[in-house]
Amino acid sequence: MAKTSSVENNNKRRKLVDQYAAKRKALKATVMDKSLPIEERFRAQLKLSALPRNSAKIRIRNRCEVSGRPRAYYRKLKMSRIALRELGLLGAVPGLVKSSW
Repeated sequence: MAKTSSVENNNKRRKLVDQYAAKRKALKATVMDKSLPIEERFRAQLKLSALPRNSAKIRIRNRCEVSGRPRAYYRKLKMSRIALRELGLLGAVPGLVKSSW
């Protein structure tokens, strides 16, 4: 059995989130609607919990698009601090100058 990398697992989670997004949203709206009977809301909650665990958006990890590193991630640039520094040293990031003192 081949072991999959965490980057591949994260990509699978992204696909699952996209696939189940509408269904999850509808079920959550049903669960949160206080005007509905409690039995109907409970059935919607059971259906929601029966969906794949990885289809929840919270399970996606922000990862660097250059290296796949999960820590020290800059959201605007979609990369980690280490990848940003390396690209900055090469002059590949416009407006970024590495300073030293």
